[in-house]
Amino acid sequence: MKLNFSIIIPVYNRPDEVDELLSSIQIQESKDLLEVIIVEDGSEVKSDRIVEKYQSKLPVQYYEKANSGPGGSRNFGMQKAKGNYFIFLDSDTILPKNYLKEVVSQLSANYTDGFGGPDAAHSNFTPLQKAINYSMTSFFTTGGIRGKKKGVGKFQPRSFNMGLSKKAFEVTKGFSDMRAGEDIDLSFRLWKSGFETQLIDKAYVYHKRRNTIKSFFDQTFAFGTARPKLNRMYPETKKITYWFPSLFALGFDFSLLLMLFGYWHLYAFFGCYFIAVFSDATVENRSLKVGFLSIVTSLTQFFGYGLGFLESQFFVKKSTE
Repeated sequence: MKLNFSIIIPVYNRPDEVDELLSSIQIQESKDLLEVIIVEDGSEVKSDRIVEKYQSKLPVQYYEKANSGPGGSRNFGMQKAKGNYFIFLDSDTILPKNYLKEVVSQLSANYTDGFGGPDAAHSNFTPLQKAINYSMTSFFTTGGIRGKKKGVGKFQPRSFNMGLSKKAFEVTKGFSDMRAGEDIDLSFRLWKSGFETQLIDKAYVYHKRRNTIKSFFDQTFAFGTARPKLNRMYPETKKITYWFPSLFALGFDFSLLLMLFGYWHLYAFFGCYFIAVFSDATVENRSLKVGFLSIVTSLTQFFGYGLGFLESQFFVKKSTE
């Protein structure tokens, strides 16, 4: 089967990011196989003028719609798309030149109706962006399973860098209206419908993510609230590891309390952990500043996800889901 790709990008008030992303799509080695669909999701700051810059260079379509969140915007894009395979990208990503070539190569050798790819930090990212990327991908924070072939269980694609066949969309009806965790929900429904997913580890994107500690906390908090909802929807997917960030956050607070009474042993354990994070992040990024910031972003990630998980697990009524 000849693959024709539709790259679908939901956008909310991010014209500058769209400019960088379209610029990276423009130089793809296999761009003759694609079209680009920008879906403006109720933005106040629009990307229409940015898109106009590329219409003579790329087959790009621009649509505006009322705000529904990224899942609904991706579904809207798939309904408008002409391709037989869809690729979803967040607006804050940038593609390396060989991205599409790697996707084509892997799907030609081992076709699946869904795929995901990892993310990486570009050399021109800010120290904070590099630290956030480290926290989201490191062995010391997420177990190294994001974007690693040795991850436990089936690979669950994430919507910042995800592919889906037209056939799979027609069967599953695409993304749900969940505001967080909608990509994991779609993976579960794909598997239940008999479709396979895979990791294409060479199809990575440069992912800027959030640019402040507060916005990163808010993002991870939302991720945390989604997991108990998914556990209730798909009880067979529950894992004890989903509790680890919450246990980390509670354990860290408890270690501080024990210090007030002269017991340093538990805090010393966390201290050794942070030294390991600092050392690994510093070596990986060749920057002491990124190493230090990685301690901050790792704490932010654990507390954000962990507290969101606990709130959703114990205080969110099932009737509200």
